[in-house]
Amino acid sequence: MAQRQGLYFNAYNRGKTLVFSKVPLPDYRADLDDRHGSTQKEIKMSNQTEVRVEDLLSRSKWNTNNSASTSTVSMRQFLPSASSSVVEPAAPIDKEKLSSQLRDLQNSRKTTASARSMQSFREKLPAFSMREEFLKAVAANQVLVISGETGCGKTTQLPQFILEEEINNLRGSDCSIICTQPRRISAVSVAARVAAERGDELGEAVGYQIRLESKRSAQTRLLFCTTGVLLRRLFQEPDLIGVSHLLVDEIHERGMNEDFLIIILRDLLPRRPDLRLVLMSATINAELFSKYFPGFTFPVAELFLEDVLEKTRYRINSERDNFAGSSRRKRFSSVKSDPLSDVFENIDINKEYGNYNITTRQSLEAWSAAELDLSLVESTIEYICRYEAEGAILVFLTGWDEISKLLDKIKGNNFLGSPNRFLVLPLHGSMPTVNQREIFDRPPASMRKIVLATNIAESSITIDDVVYVIDCGKAKETSYDALNKLACLLPSWISKASAHQRRGRAGRVQPGFCYRLYPKIIHDAMPQFQLPEILRTPLQELCLTIKSLQLGAVSSFLAKSLQPPDPLSVKNAIELLKAIGALDDTEELTSLGRHLCTLPLDPNIGKMLLMGSVFQCLDPVLTIAAALAYRNPFVLPIDRKEEADAVKRSFAGDSCSDHIALLKAFVAWKEAKRSGRERTFCWENFLSSMTLKMMDDMRNQFFDLLSDIGFVSKTTGVKVMCPLSFQTCH
Repeated sequence: MAQRQGLYFNAYNRGKTLVFSKVPLPDYRADLDDRHGSTQKEIKMSNQTEVRVEDLLSRSKWNTNNSASTSTVSMRQFLPSASSSVVEPAAPIDKEKLSSQLRDLQNSRKTTASARSMQSFREKLPAFSMREEFLKAVAANQVLVISGETGCGKTTQLPQFILEEEINNLRGSDCSIICTQPRRISAVSVAARVAAERGDELGEAVGYQIRLESKRSAQTRLLFCTTGVLLRRLFQEPDLIGVSHLLVDEIHERGMNEDFLIIILRDLLPRRPDLRLVLMSATINAELFSKYFPGFTFPVAELFLEDVLEKTRYRINSERDNFAGSSRRKRFSSVKSDPLSDVFENIDINKEYGNYNITTRQSLEAWSAAELDLSLVESTIEYICRYEAEGAILVFLTGWDEISKLLDKIKGNNFLGSPNRFLVLPLHGSMPTVNQREIFDRPPASMRKIVLATNIAESSITIDDVVYVIDCGKAKETSYDALNKLACLLPSWISKASAHQRRGRAGRVQPGFCYRLYPKIIHDAMPQFQLPEILRTPLQELCLTIKSLQLGAVSSFLAKSLQPPDPLSVKNAIELLKAIGALDDTEELTSLGRHLCTLPLDPNIGKMLLMGSVFQCLDPVLTIAAALAYRNPFVLPIDRKEEADAVKRSFAGDSCSDHIALLKAFVAWKEAKRSGRERTFCWENFLSSMTLKMMDDMRNQFFDLLSDIGFVSKTTGVKVMCPLSFQTCH
């Protein structure tokens, strides 16, 4: 009835409360959930309103019984007119007519010049030649596992094949395809590419949805989203009713969300025999389809550290007076080692690298795996720019610190620092999606593009003009010590699968080159695949999600995963959730726990925000929570550490609190920004401007999340309810 009257509709409190509205409704309303003990008010309708509602119900029932139509076309016909207070019923259009319209639109857009040009490119991809075989396999199997080399067209073409086939066969009205991506930038960039190939506007037939940002409509038939977004939808719709096809990309990464999703989908498929599931990756161990997708890249030559040193003549300064060429273990005895680094430290340089010149061997003797030599990276970039052919350069680094330092080095380089000759772009997961999109644009012919990225550029996204890849061999990875209950984010060696992916980023437009800034002996000793995230990270958020989806005992559910986590890690997560009041003694969700389930945040941060709302101190809590959830905005340069510490202490004052220092620094930065002194202020106070801007954005995101669940009002900015009992507010 709501749809026919042009209203928004949602059911809350397990269907006990139905809400109709002229404005969009949130997915969840804590004030309408009786499990939370919140107060609900019943408002009596006026006689006039009651008569009108009864009339609408009668008309809706009559339409349902007498109309041959069973569906509608576009949500635009459901939206109430802003210029009229009276809602007129929208004329329903049946599925057959909608499917016909979708086919006609698709066919008409194929005839445009841009679409023909895109089609020519698509037909060159290896995936395109296997279109019919793929579609037959989708029709005949509920689950497919697709393995194909980087660049073969898995991510952009396979979802399109399904969409085109469904629309061509007049099944467009029932077609709803979801394709998950592990990262936000992947979902946005792939959606934009697919929409362009179809000749569509982004947000029409093809759209995307990431956390707190989306471009989609009721017309959308192919939605690219992050894995987290799909998990949130499963929370609302456990059976994914209406979804016809689900594609999960980059499953080789084995992130916690991906592993969790696979467990849920395994249990879901028997309930949804009509749902088609396609698992995709470039490096997964799968036989099905792998032989069909050889990849669409030119040859890529690999150079390892020893080759790079030999070619560039870069000299790594040795801390030793004499060059011996024997084991260097004694020199690094004070540095915590790792098995891969040990492989190199234990070899005899003279024996292993006898074919290389003495300068290269001396540099190898001096090289340390403990820390990346950014001067070596700078030298390698400069060598490529001076002596190699044209083409963009993609540099893989471990995090923002290295990206920022290398940016400064490049800006200070007499040759590379020329803004007219070199376009240097950072790429980091915390950057706004608008900024991230700049990396896909080709610079003028007179400029060379240099992208400094983390492993976000390793999979899913493709920067077409990259010819040179510089690989540091490491990525930041969360590791969890279950015995000491400590989690840390540290650079770790990547796997062979990741190294293969990085190499695959080059050679898209011509023969490419991959400069590995680590020895070949380390590459050969790398594990084939990375350790799954579920085995190396804290499990609190995952445990809450399991309880919120009513999937049974946490330990029993996780035991069904592909590689079950350590029981001690599960126990630690449950104990922490009990300690903060999210679970009771029987491991059931408390009132606080149910609210935390609605916040896609670490439970500690989530509780902090909820308590800040309840106790009327939300503004400072938003700032502190943003810093804790993202990163500390204070930077500590090694050569000015004492000055930086003094500045931080001055912000803390008598409180001696890191949190108060964060808060006061943020407030002072906002004031400096308003007066146009932002850059000077950050420089004088050892603060990262980018981190502070990200914190500011996260504050708004956190506030929106609290507003969506009814804890604060967007109009007044104050607490509108306190559904937590005193017992859970400790």
